Amino acid sequence: MQFYNVGKIVNTHGIRGEVRVLPTTDFVDERFAPQQKLYLQGTGAPVELTIERSRQHKGFILVKFVGYDNINDVESFRNHELMVSAADQQPLEDGQYYYHQIIGLTVKTVAGEELGKVKEILAPGANDVWVVERPGKADLLLPVIDDVVKQVDLDNGQVLVELMEGLE
Repeated sequence: MQFYNVGKIVNTHGIRGEVRVLPTTDFVDERFAPQQKLYLQGTGAPVELTIERSRQHKGFILVKFVGYDNINDVESFRNHELMVSAADQQPLEDGQYYYHQIIGLTVKTVAGEELGKVKEILAPGANDVWVVERPGKADLLLPVIDDVVKQVDLDNGQVLVELMEGLE
């Protein structure tokens, strides 16, 4: 089974089994709703967890899992990733992509020059930034805006871009 990251448990919260989660998903309300199944990625096989309740708190999500009722039960969860199975991913609208679909794509200019591959995605603010690893050169930071990203072709594993002045 394939899993995708939706958050990281950064700490415990209180003594009643709640954990503090830094979400890494755009679907916070759906992912952390009661009765949702998440998988804890630890050192062994992923552990299935069911959400009992959750709430927003100071930029984090406080999550209580069914059957984990005190701090001792969840202490070992700290610094581990929470995942969702591929089957549980939400369908996206046209023109929207999951990070795992973009990372690894070959980046080419509209003129046909191959720039490199997307190795990472940053989300610093209004738009994402794709980090393109270029052989023998410094990484290229591509803002994900319509003026730059012209076409994403998942079937052929490539992205067509038009480099604006000052990007390279």
